[in-house]
Amino acid sequence: MGYENSKEAFKEALKFIPGGVDSPVRAFGSVGGTPPFIDRGEGAYIYDIDGNCYIDYVQSWGPLIFGHCDSDIEEAVISTAKKGLSFGAPTTLETELAKEIVELFDSIDKVRFVNSGTEAVMSALRLARGFTNRDDFIKFTGCYHGHSDSLLVQAGSGAVTFGSPSSPGVPANLTKHTLLANYNDLKSVERCFEQSSGVACVIVEPIAGNMGLVPADDEFLQGLRELCDRYGALLIFDEVMSGFRASLKGAQGLTNVRPDIVTLGKVIGGGMPVGAFGARADIMKELSPEGPVYQAGTLSGNPVAMSAGLASLKKLKANPKIYEELARRAKRLMEGFEEGAKENNLPLVTQVRGSMFGFFFTDAPVKNFEDSKRGDNRFFKQFHSGMLERGVYLACSSYETGFISTVISDEIIEETIKIAKDVMANITVKE
Repeated sequence: MGYENSKEAFKEALKFIPGGVDSPVRAFGSVGGTPPFIDRGEGAYIYDIDGNCYIDYVQSWGPLIFGHCDSDIEEAVISTAKKGLSFGAPTTLETELAKEIVELFDSIDKVRFVNSGTEAVMSALRLARGFTNRDDFIKFTGCYHGHSDSLLVQAGSGAVTFGSPSSPGVPANLTKHTLLANYNDLKSVERCFEQSSGVACVIVEPIAGNMGLVPADDEFLQGLRELCDRYGALLIFDEVMSGFRASLKGAQGLTNVRPDIVTLGKVIGGGMPVGAFGARADIMKELSPEGPVYQAGTLSGNPVAMSAGLASLKKLKANPKIYEELARRAKRLMEGFEEGAKENNLPLVTQVRGSMFGFFFTDAPVKNFEDSKRGDNRFFKQFHSGMLERGVYLACSSYETGFISTVISDEIIEETIKIAKDVMANITVKE
């Protein structure tokens, strides 16, 4: 494939945009090469400005569960946009989408819309602190909850770690209340509770998607619920990625554990920028204008995003068996990758949750961030480059998750597996 136009576009972007991109992972830093600049998407495929076509397993990092340019979502967006792009005032679309979410999530009585996952988590954290009147909170190494200051902390060493900033520009004073624990490790969580003067909440991705795909053990989630109840803290499920992706009810459709607060995004915008957070009524009443915890957003509940989300959720509710097909295809894709790895003596561990999938070039189970770091990035880099060259667009980092959309057929899955086996046959130890 030729990338001359993308190379020129990247050079131009570098002159005016830091790193040439508006989100760091897009720069292809961990896989090398020039990121293809995308011109358009159609169904299961994206096309770059050089005319190259790719099977898209990124799907805008999750929200395009019906693929690119779904006719129903497209029609809803165009119809709404013709009435105006934004008003900064209430619309009935907000209530309609909120009602859909509340009906599906047992843990949510009320929901508030924001404009991104980062904003949703930042607001949920503030709400939890305001509700409990406590400052400390616990997060997990390898779980990403957006780039707000309190959540940008370095990984711990396995013991209780009080957060120190992992980014310049974040004062240490803002992260001193951030306690780090190890994913799927209840003892590390309990130590955090014991050493804190007051934990407001525990925030966790029930299906982690930013250290590769690493699901939480159900016993781990049950233990978090019990610890939060014991210490009077709130449990926050960050389902920005897994909400309506892993199942119609997100991770909560796969476990009996119920959180106190849920953050959502991705699918509820149908491809438009959107986020949300919701909780039971007594928690949400603390939020302004009803309560003292302040949160606001001029473009929150944007009608175009609301209409896209409504169209997407209504289609999912009307066709719940979609999730069975998506899970079956994701499982088959990972089985095919495993077959290719075995045929070529490559170490490979795979994970599937609903329409989400992930893989690591390692021969050991992956249960947390430390485990995920043992994956051989030399193999991943060669695999990613080889797949891209053959028209398969995978997440450009070994710490990201892949997604299946409804327009990725069984035939496309088998085509991808064949390509993957060919690429694996040419992977060498050296980069």
